[in-house]
Amino acid sequence: MPHRSRPHLAPLSALLLAGAGAACTQSGARAEPVPDDVYATYGVHNSAHSEACANSKCDYTREPGRPSDPLYPEYWSSNWKMYRVYNNYEAHPPPYDGKPPAALVEGKDYEASNGATYYDSTWNGGQGAMMEHYEKRCLPIFPLPNNYTCSFISLGDAAFFVTYDSDRPAGMPRVCLFSPRNHAPKRDFIKHLPYSKDDSDRLGGRVQGYSFWVSPDTGKPIQTGVSPDQTQNGAIMFGYGFDSQATPDRVEKGVAPYRHPQSFYFSGYPLAPANAPIVSQNYTNFAMIKPDPAKTWDQVSGLDPKTLPNCQLFNPPGASRPMLKSGKSAPTWDRLRRAR
Repeated sequence: MPHRSRPHLAPLSALLLAGAGAACTQSGARAEPVPDDVYATYGVHNSAHSEACANSKCDYTREPGRPSDPLYPEYWSSNWKMYRVYNNYEAHPPPYDGKPPAALVEGKDYEASNGATYYDSTWNGGQGAMMEHYEKRCLPIFPLPNNYTCSFISLGDAAFFVTYDSDRPAGMPRVCLFSPRNHAPKRDFIKHLPYSKDDSDRLGGRVQGYSFWVSPDTGKPIQTGVSPDQTQNGAIMFGYGFDSQATPDRVEKGVAPYRHPQSFYFSGYPLAPANAPIVSQNYTNFAMIKPDPAKTWDQVSGLDPKTLPNCQLFNPPGASRPMLKSGKSAPTWDRLRRAR
C-alpha cells in the first residue's frame, strides 16, 4: 500500500484511545488467558479481562439522583488540545475547564499540543471505526519520548498504530498492529465508568465526570474520582467528561441537542522520557461531521493485521523501568493484564 501523508487537521474536521476504561470488582472464575497485546480496558475497547469487573458486562448501574448516561453521536469529528501535566498535578487534578488552572504554568508545569479524533459507529455495518491523531506529540502512555506524530486507528476489532515520514523515530515501522482486540468505544461506552461527583463538582457541575484508579497489583479499581492522586502508589487513572447540559450540534442543526464530550483525562507514563503523570485531551470544534475515509482509515483499511509487525510501544527495546519516588515500578496499561 503506498504511503499516505498524515491527515490535514482542518479547523472543523477533526477525534482517543480515546477512548476509555472502566472499573469493577470480581467474583467469578478466572477468564481464559488472552494474548499479551489484548489489553485490559474494562469493557470499553474489548471484553477481555472481565474477571476484574463486577459482572460480565463491566457496567455500572447509576444510583438514584445521578445524571443519566450521555451517548456519543453516531459519527463525529473533533479537534482537541492535549495537556501533558508533569508538575504540581497532585494539587490540580482534572477535569480541566479548557487549559489547566492558572496556578499551572505552560512550559514549567505542562506542555500543550494538538490532535484530532474521528469516529463513525456506522462503519462497515456497525463494526465501528475511530482514528485518534496526535500532531508532533504522540500519546504519552509509553516509556518512550513522544516527540513525533502518530495515529491510532481502530477498524472493527483491530487497532493499528501509524507513524509518518516527517518525524518517525528511527527503527519504528510505518504501521504496526497495536492490538487484535481493541475496537472503537461504543456509543454508550460511558456505562463502563463510575460517575464521580467530586470530578463533576470541580467544574461547578458544568461537566459530568467519570473516573477511576486501577491498582497495578491486582488490576482492580481502588478509587472512584481523580482526587486524591494515586500516581506515586503506582496506580493508573482513566477519566472522561461530558457537558452536563445538552446543546445543539454545530453542523447538524436538525439533530436534537445532546451532551457533548468535554475531555478525556488519564494517567500517562509518569517518568522520563514521557514524563506524563496526568494528561487531558480537551475537545474543541466538536461536531457531527462524518469522517472522510480517504483522510482517516484508508491508511490501513487494506492491510491484513496478521501480516503486520506487533508494536513494541509498552516494551521498547532497551527501555529501562525506573522506580517512582515511592519505590514502586512506574506503571503502564499493558501490565494490568498480568496483575491478576
